[in-house]
Amino acid sequence: MQPLFYKEKVVFRLLQFLMLIVPISVYGQAVDFERQTITVALTQEPPMLNSIRSTDLVSFFILGHTNEGLLRYDSRGRLVPGVAESWKVYPDRLEFRLRSDAHWSDGSSIIADDFVFAWQRINDPAEAAPFAAIMYPIKNAERIQKGELPIDSLGVSAIDDHTLVVLLENPCGHCLSLMPHGSFFPVKRAFYEAAGDLYGSEPAKLLANGPFELTSWTHGASLTLSKNASYWDEDSITLQQINIGYITEDNRTRLNLFVDQKIALVKLGGETIKDASSQGLRLSTFSTGGLAYLRFNVSESSVMQHKALRQAVQAIFDPAVFVNKVIAIPGYRPAYTFFPRWLRGVEGRFTDEYPVAPRKTDVNRGLALVSSMRSKITAPITLLTVASPTGSKVAEYLQGLLKETLDLDVRVDQQTFKLYLDKSRKAQFDIAISSWYPDYDDIMTYADLQASWNANNRGKYMNDDYDGWLRVLQEATEPKIRMDAAARLQDILLEDVPVLPTAETGSTYIQHPKLKGVIRRVIGQDPDFTYSRVVQ
Repeated sequence: MQPLFYKEKVVFRLLQFLMLIVPISVYGQAVDFERQTITVALTQEPPMLNSIRSTDLVSFFILGHTNEGLLRYDSRGRLVPGVAESWKVYPDRLEFRLRSDAHWSDGSSIIADDFVFAWQRINDPAEAAPFAAIMYPIKNAERIQKGELPIDSLGVSAIDDHTLVVLLENPCGHCLSLMPHGSFFPVKRAFYEAAGDLYGSEPAKLLANGPFELTSWTHGASLTLSKNASYWDEDSITLQQINIGYITEDNRTRLNLFVDQKIALVKLGGETIKDASSQGLRLSTFSTGGLAYLRFNVSESSVMQHKALRQAVQAIFDPAVFVNKVIAIPGYRPAYTFFPRWLRGVEGRFTDEYPVAPRKTDVNRGLALVSSMRSKITAPITLLTVASPTGSKVAEYLQGLLKETLDLDVRVDQQTFKLYLDKSRKAQFDIAISSWYPDYDDIMTYADLQASWNANNRGKYMNDDYDGWLRVLQEATEPKIRMDAAARLQDILLEDVPVLPTAETGSTYIQHPKLKGVIRRVIGQDPDFTYSRVVQ
């Protein structure tokens, strides 16, 4: 941090008092009005930028700026035209009319076959796409993924270059909400096949059709997104460049970068909120709509296959203590259900219409449950987490809590983000510190995570009753029938405990006062710099 001279300090405090904004003197390199560029930081390297196979927030943050689906979200979170200029909804199908001015960054037109190709690849069982189950509402998708039908039987067809027809397996009450998700992005067939396994690994191996394109990528260090001159709505984009100049998991490093005029927006961790506040920085909070939770490995390879042990952890875990004492970030809330409170129900919020009472901890019950299973515990419980300040803090807390209350030995397995994802997918853990952020605006975005057929069900949970009620939620169109089914799913999760909700996520951040138009949203990439601009 660069020191200020005494006169500058006087001016600094005066301006802060008069304008009630973040101190002007700490800004400079983070934004450039003349060039309309900004610099920001990421916490991790994007593991991959292949929309067919990506699952993580970091990758979708990049892809959400460089690519676009049939529909997109506006600044108020409403569905608006993207590549599709219009659409029609029928009980058995969706019809989309693609705009004629939609182009790839190489100048070629986006055609209906680009969607057919991408969606067929996701459903191809040989691809093993982690988000394949999101396609289940499409005709024949489930049977294709199970190897029972060829991929060309998928219910999606290009009538002509600008007309896409999507046949539905059943009437679907949430299918339009799926369309902005990255898994439904188009992919140009010839480009993908030429890139092969390297698709999405370098700027030259990724074709953009969104407001920005990836123009540089120094792995582990930086990325650059430049305005895409071929984007159909190019005239509405003001920023010329988004520089991701730093990749660091350390919260204090990112705060220092902000104060040192290096980045234009910083998300704060629990240990940096006090530092930022003491420096007179103006803090903002935002409910991100995500859910933090513990994922249990319920397969035969893990001791957590025993429900009694999962229920014991549930009995001694207090979400309120966890949020207030451990996370300690404004915007976070204790979670007692797997369905966050922002989700819509029949007429209002689901959690208001189908409430779950905050549970009280019961150490004696937890001890009794563990005692009944003590002979099954032959090794320390492996707790998988990301090697980050927050991940370390949460792991340390859980390790101490399980030892002190239940006398369970816990081995913390800290991994880089990429290796954490790999171990998580392979179920190489007993308990994993996890989080999930919504993919679309429907309760299904959380409910289907525990479906037996979902590749993101990394704890290998299987429950026929759960799958049955999930089918009702997935296929019904009447809101009351759907939400009653979701309530049954909620009851099953609370009893079976394949996952243990810990907190509804929030964000405390600081933003440069000259950076305007940043969209913070629950659905889609967050933050969204698409319509941002730098003012004088």
